[in-house]
Amino acid sequence: MKYVPTIGIECHVQLCTKTKLFSEVDNDARGKEPNSCVSPVDYALPGMLPRLNGEAVRLAILAGRAMNCEINSYSRFDRKHYFYPDSPKGYQITQFYHPIIGVGYVELPSGTKVRIEHAHLEGDAGKLTHFDGYSLVDLNRVDTPLIEIVSMPDIHSAKDAHDYCKELWRLMRYAGVTYGDLYNGNMRFDVNTSLAPEGSDKLGTRTEVKNLNSFRSVERAVEYEIARQTKVLESGEKVVQQTLGWSDATGKTSPQRSKEVAADYRYMPEPDLPPIRLSREFIETESAKLPLMPASYRAKFGSVIPTDTLEILLDYPELMSRLGEIAPHAISLVSNLFTSVLLAEEKSAEYLNDLPTAAELSELAEMNEKKELSSTATKEVFLRLFDPQMKGRGARQIAKELGLIQENNLGALEKIVDVVLAKPETKKAQDDFRNGEEKVIGFLVGQVMKESHGKANPSAVQEILRKKLA
Repeated sequence: MKYVPTIGIECHVQLCTKTKLFSEVDNDARGKEPNSCVSPVDYALPGMLPRLNGEAVRLAILAGRAMNCEINSYSRFDRKHYFYPDSPKGYQITQFYHPIIGVGYVELPSGTKVRIEHAHLEGDAGKLTHFDGYSLVDLNRVDTPLIEIVSMPDIHSAKDAHDYCKELWRLMRYAGVTYGDLYNGNMRFDVNTSLAPEGSDKLGTRTEVKNLNSFRSVERAVEYEIARQTKVLESGEKVVQQTLGWSDATGKTSPQRSKEVAADYRYMPEPDLPPIRLSREFIETESAKLPLMPASYRAKFGSVIPTDTLEILLDYPELMSRLGEIAPHAISLVSNLFTSVLLAEEKSAEYLNDLPTAAELSELAEMNEKKELSSTATKEVFLRLFDPQMKGRGARQIAKELGLIQENNLGALEKIVDVVLAKPETKKAQDDFRNGEEKVIGFLVGQVMKESHGKANPSAVQEILRKKLA
């Protein structure tokens, strides 16, 4: 019997607000001492009342619009009860009944659309670090503002699961709602996978793999679960609904606990926070601040930049924004230069911290187009545009200082060619070329380049040589 996989993904996105969701405490605890970014509200001390961070609401609107979602004028917070050492309240403040973000969709690069059921605001839990025989609790992360994005079960392969998570990551970063640092958990994916017999109108029993923080892990975990559940079903047993952990080292999932349902959490309206009521005017004003999204750049550059190259560059919002500012004739060359740097250089992030201006990049492309710079020299000048010591000098000035501008004056080049052809050591190569040995033209071009100290335009030199040796 063949089985069809169905995958739904819940994604937690940490919002890049300055303060937490319900208190005026630093939201960025990277590198800070454990339990140093915590307030009495986070500790849930008696009498402490939460106050909603308005910036989190604004970012939620942008996140929703990035996913083509409806933004609800009315939303409300609820308490989700569970008891765990990293949650001092004994409950999580979330939006269960009335989320701020409604239905929408995410379109993958392949054109497949994954529907969004909803997305809601909530406060994060703390962090536990486990050791042999004991665990330590860090509450710095408590009530970090999150949006939890819940997809519909529209994904049916590990590859599409990977692509959905990556596109979601791109959308959130382009919208400017998160730092998007997967390593530090700015986005985490919970993946639900089930199998059903081919042709069945019912979904199978699902398992949930928690807290995946890389696209490759998502793909591998889904592949493993499909294989594992297939084996269970083919042996005549039933898949158990449960929460699983994933190990990148072993490439396997392992049970953590039985899967809870909504009733287990005893949801109730949050009594300490009033509902959120947004005017349509406010929603539209904030939505208008959304910058260009990846789909817009695909439409804009799809006919100029090869698909493989474009999909690499789309991982860098700042870079795509800069490409959108440069002259159209420069797009192809500049995109190739960035791709070669991002692929070849280990410290590519450093190049993106302070990008060259659109004018500098356009000037560089124009010099290359006019054959003033060779391809090697073009890349050299491109890299120097990132050099702090050469900031503001422009591509032409840098090329002059480095002596990289090619000689294109045909009269001057012809004189250099005559000098080379008059040398005794080139006579044999000239005779060989006249006798049909094409490859020796490279030797002669090399001699001219040497004579010109590398400043001659090789293609112009070859053209002059061929005419003189005809």
